[in-house]
Amino acid sequence: MDHDRIKEAVALLKQSKKTVALTGAGVSTESGIPDFRGKGGLWSRYDPYEYGTLGAFLNNPPKIWGMLAELLEVVDAKPNSGHTGLANLEEMGLLAGIITQNIDNLHQQGGSSNVLEFHGSFETFTCLSCGEKHLLQYVRETTIPPVCRSCSEILKPDIIFFDEMIPEPVLQETQELLAGTELLLVVGTSCQVQPAVHIPYQVHNNGGRIIEINLEPVLTELAAVSLQGSFTQVVEQLVSQLQD
Repeated sequence: MDHDRIKEAVALLKQSKKTVALTGAGVSTESGIPDFRGKGGLWSRYDPYEYGTLGAFLNNPPKIWGMLAELLEVVDAKPNSGHTGLANLEEMGLLAGIITQNIDNLHQQGGSSNVLEFHGSFETFTCLSCGEKHLLQYVRETTIPPVCRSCSEILKPDIIFFDEMIPEPVLQETQELLAGTELLLVVGTSCQVQPAVHIPYQVHNNGGRIIEINLEPVLTELAAVSLQGSFTQVVEQLVSQLQD
């Protein structure tokens, strides 16, 4: 770990009047959740165009639930020290909120209170026929594929499939959170998925600074500071120095 870069990042965090984090799958791998796109990840075993679209779900819900059943294991994961570290930054008044592309609810479990779930979550499920909502606990206690209590149609998890638009209220809340952001922490994301990929550039173009925390940095030309290392180790060091 480059201690000079850690000090640079700490200085930026102290100077910033508004800091927001954008997180991706890399923040959850140390909680035992494989990166969807990495080796052994979901999309190495399932074709995302065959299994990851709303069209595919509507065409054959039982087939897609064969894949979704694996994702149910995500909810058994526990937050790691990086998640709790970001919550500590929020408590210290140094982090205004988190925009996460993850569906695992680990930021909330780790103590963060202002979390925007850009791609939805596995906490709720909706019947596309009658609109009734069902909680995760119901789905975990029933058979797969889970069906609606009211009309017996197969439920869809409230996650965003590849061919779905991000809900307008989520986009609006995202823009409200990003307004006036002076510093963006880009953490554990390869910045490949639309439309979240545009967020770092939006902040940068509006005069904000970028701190990237990744095993393999991808924003080296954009970031004011690139911190190469694991999510937990880097965030632990940042929090430690900020608390001194």
